[in-house]
Amino acid sequence: MTSTFTLQTRFAFSHHRLLFKPFPFSSTKTLTVLACSSSLHHGPSLRHGHGTVSEPVPNLSEQSSIDRDAFTRVFDLAALRVPAAECSELERRLRGHLLNWPRIRNVARVVGDDMDPSISKLLSRNPESYSSDEEPQLSPVLYREKLIKQFNHRGFINFRNLAKISRPKKKKKRFNERNDDSKERSKMSCVYKIELVTEEDNAEDWSSLIGEEFKGGSWRGPTRLLLLDERYAKTETHMLPGAVKALLYCENEKGINSLYELVHCRLTIFYSYWQMTELLEALLPGDIIVPSGFETVGHIAHLNLREEHLPYKKLIAQVVLDKNKPKIQTVVNKTDAIENDYRTMQLEVLAGNHSLVTTVIENGIRFQLDLATVYWNSRLATERQRLIDSFINSDVVCDVFAGVGPIAISAARKVRHVYANDLNPNAVEYLERNIVLNKLDRKIEVLNMDGRRFVSAIFSSQQILPITQVVMNLPNDAAEFLDVFRGIFRSRSNDDDSCILPKIHVYGFSKAQNPEFDFHERINLALCETVREVEMHRVRLVAPGKWMLCASFNLPRVVAFGKPLIKVV
Repeated sequence: MTSTFTLQTRFAFSHHRLLFKPFPFSSTKTLTVLACSSSLHHGPSLRHGHGTVSEPVPNLSEQSSIDRDAFTRVFDLAALRVPAAECSELERRLRGHLLNWPRIRNVARVVGDDMDPSISKLLSRNPESYSSDEEPQLSPVLYREKLIKQFNHRGFINFRNLAKISRPKKKKKRFNERNDDSKERSKMSCVYKIELVTEEDNAEDWSSLIGEEFKGGSWRGPTRLLLLDERYAKTETHMLPGAVKALLYCENEKGINSLYELVHCRLTIFYSYWQMTELLEALLPGDIIVPSGFETVGHIAHLNLREEHLPYKKLIAQVVLDKNKPKIQTVVNKTDAIENDYRTMQLEVLAGNHSLVTTVIENGIRFQLDLATVYWNSRLATERQRLIDSFINSDVVCDVFAGVGPIAISAARKVRHVYANDLNPNAVEYLERNIVLNKLDRKIEVLNMDGRRFVSAIFSSQQILPITQVVMNLPNDAAEFLDVFRGIFRSRSNDDDSCILPKIHVYGFSKAQNPEFDFHERINLALCETVREVEMHRVRLVAPGKWMLCASFNLPRVVAFGKPLIKVV
């Protein structure tokens, strides 16, 4: 597509930003701009620079590891080499012309040019930096002799680079595997590197004496590199902005050339720089939706991959592990829906260690659990806190489906007493551990039985405190357990005013167009009575068109003292 613009003033177009700048003419011009199909990009990209990522290879799904070196990108940039003392002021003056890439500083340190002030005089080319009794210049041989005189048992005191030579080497680790791991971590921690591209000249070679960074050039004092915007990478000096040219062409009062120098540098970006979504976009075929989120359970990342992602599950898991270390140590994927009575998930370990025993900290409370044998959902943390906030200090809570205790233990810190139950013996074991771990063993009583039997036993016992709050957090089946409350107080007199009717909080799913009405009808059907005042709260959207709801209502007296529908064994 071609568009024609007639401009009365002089304009220029930039591929990186829509910036308009003057041309060196003032007459009317007609410009033809080709509309590109590719979108404008900001910052580095895996599709740009040297070593661009190609389309995924056909056998990508068979790979189980990532070649991290393949994601290294090199970008050519222009930079201003300026004195370190003036760097901060010049950075403010050149704002808008410097590199503005995410997570990359536009001020770079020149390797090896920061030295002790006493040594800097020896390398300076400025005659005024020497005192009257010093020689203007020292040859490498004389300079080496001067350093020898300053050597003692602690190393080169006045020269930090050479001082490292005399230091004893660190003790090697006992196992070579640990050394390999440390090398891998150091490699992963390197995000980017800036190298100064210098031309070989006939300058004195100091590399054999004080390091490779001094090869082919003279030292001029501590300097910094101000990285210019990428659009100036291959721009000639006369085409640079006026603010940059003013620094390059200015001369000081004594007629000596300015210390500001336009140099070329090479920016190398490594695997650690790229975000998770950028890596997955480069790895996966273009017609596949990139997975963008996961649930975190302690050190475990829980994925819910689609069927189209399964051929690339190993690569996806490795990227998730790399970009979330050290917090994430294991990546798992749910292979099947939750259909058993214990609410446990079928999980496949895709990357990292195979231990699914972890510790979760939620609202200051520690929970230990084994994700392979118990149920846990970190996304319900906000809902659990909302429910606990509705309790008061004098409440007695009955948690019918407690699991490892996210509601029961949190409520025990606030309410008078808690009775917790779960059918899964593994969940009960971790529930008891977590109670002791959080020092709440005097405020919680734990049982391991079916939900109906638990409710009947609690309300029929004469030795327990009166229940004021009942929590039924089993969204798939909780509404079906409401029938146990029919006739729960049948052994007591209907005229007994001391009988406390509990408030029930029941959770459930609904795919109806009006989920609140649908869930309300199911509650009425289970109780065989119309509950008029029900507080409905939408917890979260579990799937497209499927809501998780929480219904809170006071147990009607007609239901509590009515005739039971089933016989409790």
